[in-house]
Amino acid sequence: MRIMVQKINTKLMAALNSCGFFILCGLLCVLALFPAVVMAQHAYININDPLMRKIPVAIPYFKAFTGHEQEVSLGKNAVDIMSSALDFTGYLSVLDKASFIENPAIKGITGADINYKNWTVIGADLLITGGIVEQNGAVRLELRLFDSFKESLLIGKVYTGHKEDIKSMVYRFCAEISLLLTGKMGVFGSKLAFVSTVKGNKEIFTCDFDGGNVSRLTNFNNITMSPAWSSDGNYIAFTSYAKGNPDLYIRDLRTNSDAVLSKKGLNITPAWIPGQFALAATLSFSGDQDIYIISGSGAVKSQLTKSMGIDVSPAFSPDGTQFAFVSKRSGNPQIYIGDTGSGSARRLTFEGNYNTSPAWSPDGDKIAYVGVVKNSINIYVIGVNGGGPTQLTSGQGDNEDPSWSPDGNLIAFSSTRQGASRIFVMTSTGSDQRPLFTFGGSQTDPTWSSAFGNK
Repeated sequence: MRIMVQKINTKLMAALNSCGFFILCGLLCVLALFPAVVMAQHAYININDPLMRKIPVAIPYFKAFTGHEQEVSLGKNAVDIMSSALDFTGYLSVLDKASFIENPAIKGITGADINYKNWTVIGADLLITGGIVEQNGAVRLELRLFDSFKESLLIGKVYTGHKEDIKSMVYRFCAEISLLLTGKMGVFGSKLAFVSTVKGNKEIFTCDFDGGNVSRLTNFNNITMSPAWSSDGNYIAFTSYAKGNPDLYIRDLRTNSDAVLSKKGLNITPAWIPGQFALAATLSFSGDQDIYIISGSGAVKSQLTKSMGIDVSPAFSPDGTQFAFVSKRSGNPQIYIGDTGSGSARRLTFEGNYNTSPAWSPDGDKIAYVGVVKNSINIYVIGVNGGGPTQLTSGQGDNEDPSWSPDGNLIAFSSTRQGASRIFVMTSTGSDQRPLFTFGGSQTDPTWSSAFGNK
C-alpha cells in the first residue's frame, strides 16, 4: 500500500478535529500532528546490550471521539494490536492497565490533558495516547508518544484510511517508536516463512512477524524446504521434490505462480542477492556440489565456489559483496566467508567440529550459525572478523535454523525443547526465548522478510 506523508500545523489540526470526519480515499494517508522529536544520534536503547533494561510503556484505551459501538470496538482492537506488537520487540514492557490511575479516553489525549505524575508514579517511562473517529468504515486514528518523566511529546501522528487498515496504521506508529528508541524501523510489517509437516509431507507456510495470520504457501504434498525471501518481499525461492528431483522454485507472491529454475542434479539452499532479482544456490550439475549465482530466469551467471568439498547454504552480507557458506573443504562442515566478485574465501569458525546454517546480520557485523558441541546442537553468534563466538541457546533441545529480524534485534530459530520442532524467537543477545505460535506438526527453517520500514 502506498503511503503519503504530510506535515500539518496546529491550526489545521484543530480544524480537522472540529469537523469530526473528512472524506477518505482508498489510499492510507499519514499526517503529522507535530514535528516528531526524533534525533538519529540519540537512542534510548542499545538492542545489542545483553544488560539492556526494558522500557516500561503505558498504553491506555483510546478515546472514541463520537463514542458509537463500532468506534469503541475498533479503538480497543488498535490498543490490543499495539500492546502485542510493542511487547514482542523484547525491549519494551507494556504495563498492566489495572495500574492506571488516569484515563485519557475520558480526560483527553493531548499533552495539555495529561497529569504526567499519574504515569511516573506507576513506573511508566513512556505513555501512548490515541483517539479514533469511525464513520461508514472510514477511520481517522490519532496517536501520540510522550516521555512521562520529561513531560514532553516525542511523536504525534494522524493516520487516515479504512477500518481494515488499522493494523497497518498501528504498525506504522510502532515503527516510528522503534526508530526513535533504537534508530531502526523495527520488525513491524515483516513476515516469516517456514516449513511445517502436513500429513507426513513438508510444506512452506508464512505468518506475520508475531506469529499471527499463518497461511499455507505450497501444496505439493511432498518435501519442500529452504524458503528464502527476495529483498522486496515479492518472491520466495525454495527447493521442492514435487517432481522427484530437488528442484529450485521461485514463487511470485503477487500472482501466486511458480517458476522452476533447475539444472540436472541437486538444486538446494537458495539465497537472494540483496537488491537483485538473482540468487545463489548449491548445484551439482558439474558433478561437485558448488555454489552458483543464478538469474531470476534461471541462467547460471557465475560460479562462486570451486572446491573438492561440499559447499552449501550461502548467506549474503547486506551489501551483497560477501557471502557466508558452509564447506567441508577442511574435512568437517565449517563456516567460510567468500568474496562475491573473486570467489576467494577464508575460514570463519574454528571452534567445534560441525558448524552450519550461517545467517548474516542486517548490520553486517555478525553471523549467527548452528554449532554442534558434545552432541548438543545450539545457536551461536560470531563476529565477521572472527570475534567470539557467543553461545545463545543452551540446555534446551536441539536449536537450529537461525534467521535475523530485519532490524537485527531478534533471531527466529527452530527448537525441539518442547518435543516436536517449533519456531522460537529470542533477542540478538539470547534473552527472551519464547515460542512464536502454537501450530500442528513440526516447524523448521524460519526465514524473515524485510519490513516496510526497512525497504
